[in-house]
Amino acid sequence: MKEEIRVIVIGAHPDEPDIYAGGTAALFAELGHRVKFLSLTDGCCGHYSMTRTELVKRRRQEAEDAAKRLGIDEYEVLHTPDGELLPTLEVRNEVIRQIRNWKADVVITFHPEGGAHPDNRYAGKVVGDAIPLTAKTPNAVTEAAALNQSPVVLLMPDYSMKQHYSADLVIDIEPVLEKKLLACDAHASQFYEFAPWQGGFLGEVPESWEDKKSFLLKYWAEFMNVSEEMRPALEYGYGKEHMKKVRYAEPFEIASYGRRPSGAELQRMFPMLGLSTAD
Repeated sequence: MKEEIRVIVIGAHPDEPDIYAGGTAALFAELGHRVKFLSLTDGCCGHYSMTRTELVKRRRQEAEDAAKRLGIDEYEVLHTPDGELLPTLEVRNEVIRQIRNWKADVVITFHPEGGAHPDNRYAGKVVGDAIPLTAKTPNAVTEAAALNQSPVVLLMPDYSMKQHYSADLVIDIEPVLEKKLLACDAHASQFYEFAPWQGGFLGEVPESWEDKKSFLLKYWAEFMNVSEEMRPALEYGYGKEHMKKVRYAEPFEIASYGRRPSGAELQRMFPMLGLSTAD
């Protein structure tokens, strides 16, 4: 019987798990594994005309729709107001509960050492603070059973601080690119309204799905397209010939905290890879 792998992706705002790790999540789900997305804030600041209350309701529905399109199990949006996330003890304990209750083998989150948006930076920080207490510490956060071993933690490269990350593990997402784009499409308030309004290209938002796919691939290319720093990890994960053909991928850094997996463990925990090497 196949071993079930449980993954939780923790972002600061609804839509971030999708844009940074949606393809990887869809691949896990297609292989029969369990995936949860978690947003630590409610996203209430992400619009130019809707009220905060209206927007939070809308973004929760968008998150549910995105989860269905990716085929993942859950998409939870917490109640902390957008722009007000801090790495407090209360938030840390909630993150510990979430990771433990999901029985996570893999945690994917932001890098703790940078990022222009404070919510993103503090999301990475609070997850990093939580991880040492998730496993084999039963007297911490006693209402959630401690894990037997620490999860493997992957860091999403917030592109405002790309110089801080190393592409240690890169996932070819071309087989599920359509699902990732459909998840972005579900977050219409962000990809077709707020971000285009902020960026001055609101008038370019198209109507048809084929044109929307081109629009998303154009304006969010850095979250989709392979770049040169990804190629060594792609070659390690898939082999040289496959690496040359990969056009769309998601890169991750293996966190210095949490469990450092061996090549053999990476192969087991990331079955979408065909690792060319296992140590």
